[in-house]
Amino acid sequence: KQKEVLKKGIQQRALVEVTLVHTADTTTKARFEMYEKADWANGYDVIIHDECSSDVKEPQYVENILNAHKNGVAAVNLHCAMHCYRIEKDEWFRFVGIHSTGHGPQKPIDITFLDRDHAITKGLENWTTINEELYNNVQILTGKPLARGKQGNADNVVAWTNEYGPKKTRVFSTTIGHNTETVNDPRYLELVARGVLWATGHLND
Repeated sequence: KQKEVLKKGIQQRALVEVTLVHTADTTTKARFEMYEKADWANGYDVIIHDECSSDVKEPQYVENILNAHKNGVAAVNLHCAMHCYRIEKDEWFRFVGIHSTGHGPQKPIDITFLDRDHAITKGLENWTTINEELYNNVQILTGKPLARGKQGNADNVVAWTNEYGPKKTRVFSTTIGHNTETVNDPRYLELVARGVLWATGHLND
């Protein structure tokens, strides 16, 4: 149900049209036919990656995805998208901006916003999620942290921006959003909608 929640929630908060592409494959080998084509992103201003394809590792397939972003198509990465496409040289992690490989138990996460002057986070209040997965930070690459999440003794970045490729394509990512109740939370939808607008240059820094 999350795809409909995201579409409705983002469109209510930003003047955008969200096109859904869904697969019934629930495994970590899920693939999308559109990614097989070099021009798959033509006509889109921003791509929201919410897939969970950690065992899809064919270089050409992944390169087709990343080439669109290298050529300037903005991106928003949600939750499991952080763990996808683990090809050689960790190019997907460089696109995302943070290297993450796993998560802790489902327990509430205390979210603290760091850069309160950034357009994405300005005016947003710290909050505590319901039971959620806190993704680890193996390495912060070129990502610029916007929020951290604390769950017990674990304390990791949970929202950030990145610039990718020679055109410095804007990329926003958040690891929060495993459960539909969280995705349907107005605080989460506001964060993601702002990320979409920022990535496309329609939200001032």
